[in-house]
Amino acid sequence: QVQLVESGGGLVQAGGSLRLSCAASGRTFSRDDMGWYRQAPGKEREAVAVIRWGVYSLYADSVKGRFTVSRDNAKNTVYLQMNSLKPEDTAIYYCHIEGYDYWGQGTQVTVSS
Repeated sequence: QVQLVESGGGLVQAGGSLRLSCAASGRTFSRDDMGWYRQAPGKEREAVAVIRWGVYSLYADSVKGRFTVSRDNAKNTVYLQMNSLKPEDTAIYYCHIEGYDYWGQGTQVTVSS
């Protein structure tokens, strides 16, 4: 079956960086659009970034210029490089195969002020 496993979360000070990874198995996702989402306590899940099966990517306004999404189709992995982190970026981050109900278990990102 399809599995998405996120990693790379942790605790970081404001202004710091983290790189999240999402490894997919059970499916060759080179033609899939892949998304990163996040959910903060008491808030709804929101889209952070989406990368098309090519290299075209979209970002939420709140992360533009700070986050970069990329993919390595040979490794079936998608990444989210997060720079200049802010306390409001604190959330559980999930990866998702767009158009399908496939989600990872999430990885916690906590940014301290």
